[in-house]
Amino acid sequence: MRVIGTAGHVDHGKSTLIEALTGTHPDRLKEEQAREMTIELGFGWLTLPGGEEVGIVDVPGHRDFIENMLAGIGGIDAALLVVAADEGIMPQTKEHLAILDLLQIPSGLIVLTKTDLIQDKDWLDLVEADIRTAVRDTVLRDAPILRVSARTRSGLDDLKATLGEILEQQPARLDLGRPRLPIDRVFTMSGFGTIVTGTLSDGHLAIGDEIQILPSGLSGRIRGLQTHRKKEETAVPGSRTAVNISGIASEQIQRGEVLIHPGQYQPTRRLDARFRLLPDVSSSLKHASEVKVFIGTTETIARLRLLDTEELAPGKEGWIQLELRDPVVSVRGDRYILRRPSPGETLGGGTIVDAQPKDRHKRFDENVLKSLAALAQGSPADVLLEVALALEAAPLKEIVARSHLESKQAEQAIRELFDSNQLIALEDGQLNPSSESLVMASPRWNDLRTKTEGLIRSYHEQFPLRRGMPREELKSRLKLSTRIFNAFVTQLAKRNLLNELSNVAAMPGHEIKFDDGQQAKVQALMRKFAQNPYSPPGVKECQTEADEEIVSALIELHELTAVSPDVIFRKQDYDSMVAQVRAAIQKNGKITLAEVRDLFDTSRKYAQALLEHLDAIGMTTREGDFRKLRM
Repeated sequence: MRVIGTAGHVDHGKSTLIEALTGTHPDRLKEEQAREMTIELGFGWLTLPGGEEVGIVDVPGHRDFIENMLAGIGGIDAALLVVAADEGIMPQTKEHLAILDLLQIPSGLIVLTKTDLIQDKDWLDLVEADIRTAVRDTVLRDAPILRVSARTRSGLDDLKATLGEILEQQPARLDLGRPRLPIDRVFTMSGFGTIVTGTLSDGHLAIGDEIQILPSGLSGRIRGLQTHRKKEETAVPGSRTAVNISGIASEQIQRGEVLIHPGQYQPTRRLDARFRLLPDVSSSLKHASEVKVFIGTTETIARLRLLDTEELAPGKEGWIQLELRDPVVSVRGDRYILRRPSPGETLGGGTIVDAQPKDRHKRFDENVLKSLAALAQGSPADVLLEVALALEAAPLKEIVARSHLESKQAEQAIRELFDSNQLIALEDGQLNPSSESLVMASPRWNDLRTKTEGLIRSYHEQFPLRRGMPREELKSRLKLSTRIFNAFVTQLAKRNLLNELSNVAAMPGHEIKFDDGQQAKVQALMRKFAQNPYSPPGVKECQTEADEEIVSALIELHELTAVSPDVIFRKQDYDSMVAQVRAAIQKNGKITLAEVRDLFDTSRKYAQALLEHLDAIGMTTREGDFRKLRM
């Protein structure tokens, strides 16, 4: 299913032509009918000679309504540039032509209307020559010119046949599994409720689907679908689609919002783009200019940042970053138009190369400019890698979605990037365009690995008597989410780049070693433990004797065992006590605290600390005044 759109100067017969082709006049507003001038978007349907039905978007031609024109022209497959034979090329003809070129409308034809008013064939030839000059450097350079009259209906059959031939040459719209319906009309229909219309792209919609309206975030469900005036169970990419929504009132939705499947797109307030300033604009474009942005059916205000020049001259191209007043839904590859707010003037347009830039770019930064060039002109692998770089670490499915690559392109790009080690898998799983497994671009991996190693080495230098850096502290310093951190650290450990030791991380080869002075303190402390193995010095006394770091290191080295915050034993003494308690319970079936105290000729403090520790580790269980072995 295809959609075509009109373009051209006011009063050149666009709406009249549509009525002649479809039998329906597209001007539906009373004001439009009274003034005989299109103000809002109009819609119609046409059956071509081959039997295909196409939707038609009729746009306003008057300069005062150019922004309404922009809301309808973006999603079309072909354009009908309408030029009246009695007037020829006019100012809005040129502006509409420039817009078609900036949007890179795939194909089209030029319709010379009102030919019944001109009897002089030489005049018509002269108008056609002017048209050829005007379209010479645009997407319509090779478009056929057809002479028609809506009043006499001459040339209409040729127009339909030629349009059918042009559309047959266009490839079908891709179904990328992530539908977008930029909304160009919202209304309520009695007995049905909320209806939104637009030209569907990037995926299909089906009755019963859950949907979301962005950027508002409102959720609903599809009650019904119509494409080209026919009820359908499924709407496919490229079709004019009307969606009957349940769960959302019509007054909650505005033209310019986008209907999607939940979770597949994210609104953005920043866009990176390639921009071309039209050659006949009134003045050059300065950095930090305020502009109007048109993407799909969306219109908003933005601050334009020139990234590679101080000022852009008419006819020149450059890299820009748009900081948007309102959030929009866009993907890499979308075309857009910029206009000057006041006085109104179409400035130019181009292609979005990154719809989710991570940062506000530094101007004249060579790395930024190279990255944007790779996104704009690179191979599918280049594009996928640039998106991965921008996201740091993300599910492969999300990276593919943001790259806006077709599935087969993405699959090939994934293979190339993993085969060349430019992408690193952080989690196990299949590496395909629908994979939820986390991946990371190798430059990001290398940077993060270097930072991680630096943090851990610094920690080892600061605390040489500790096994390693606590995982939670490392996670906090790296500013990573739990999922990314766990996957990243696991991969480092698998590659022997890091040792994971329960709740700490250490560099391979790191060992706790005492210097001579520390070793002397350790020996003095151990003598005190040997003198009273079952009534040893408490934690605070040990720390006073040998330093807190040394005591912690001895615990880490399993030479001391802590059974409570204040009671520690030498490892061999602890093991002996545990074995004796176990043997006593096995012999007598149970043991009391007093019996443990007497067994080791110690105080109640030590006996109680030991028994509560044995309860905690699951060796014993308390029943009244007795302990028994846990079954």
